Amino acid sequence: MGRAARITLIVSAALASLGFLALCGWQVQRLSWKQDLIARIERQVHAEPVAPPPATAPVSKSDEYRRLRLHGRFEPREVLVHATTELGGGHWVIAPLRLEDGSTVLVNRGFVPPQQRAPELHAAPSGPVELVGLLRLTETGGGPLRRNEPAEGRWYSRDVAGIAAQLGLGGSVAPFFVDESADPARPQRWPRPGLTVLRFANNHAVYAITWLALGVMTAAAAVYLVREERRRAPS
Repeated sequence: MGRAARITLIVSAALASLGFLALCGWQVQRLSWKQDLIARIERQVHAEPVAPPPATAPVSKSDEYRRLRLHGRFEPREVLVHATTELGGGHWVIAPLRLEDGSTVLVNRGFVPPQQRAPELHAAPSGPVELVGLLRLTETGGGPLRRNEPAEGRWYSRDVAGIAAQLGLGGSVAPFFVDESADPARPQRWPRPGLTVLRFANNHAVYAITWLALGVMTAAAAVYLVREERRRAPS
C-alpha cells in the first residue's frame, strides 16, 4: 500500500470516529428526550381528568394522553377502523359524542372482534353519558402500506377530519379523538375500552453505547495507523 493510500485510510478512520462519536451524542440527547416524554405521559395518564379543550382550540404533542372527562350524548352512527390489539384483530368503534356545549368529539369506544362488529351488538348508550378517556392526536393517511378508503368504508387509521366528513358531522368538531378508558364495572363489555398502548421503545442507551464503541475502535485504528506511518518514515 502506497503512502497516499495509507494517509487516506488514516483520514477516513479519523473522520469515521468523529462521525460515530457524533451519533453517540445524538443518541444521548434522544435518550433524554425519550425519558422526559415517558415521564410526562406517566404523569398525564394518572392525573385527575379535566374538561376537554374547546373544539376550536389547537392541540399539540404535549396534550396527547391527557386524561379528559366528557359529558354528552352519543349520536347513532359510527365508523369501524381496522385494529390489531392484545385481543387479536378486529376494529376500533369510533362514534361521535355531542357535548353539552354543542361541539362534537370523536370517541374511540373500544375494540370489537369480527364477530361483534354488527352495530346492534355494541350499540352506544342512548341517553346522557359521562366518560373518561385519553386525548389522542388525529392519525391521517392510513396504516402501513394501506391507505384509508372512505368511499369503500375501509379505515386503517383514526383520521379525525376524514371520519367526521364520512359521518357528515356538522358544527364544531374537536381536532382530536378520545380513547375511552376501561370501565371497572363492566370489564368484559363490547366494545372493549382501555386498550391504549402506553409502552414506548427506549433503546437509545444501547444505541449510544454501540456508537461510542465504534468511535473508540476507529479512533484506536487511526492512532495505530499514524504510528505505523511514523515508523515507516525514513529517519
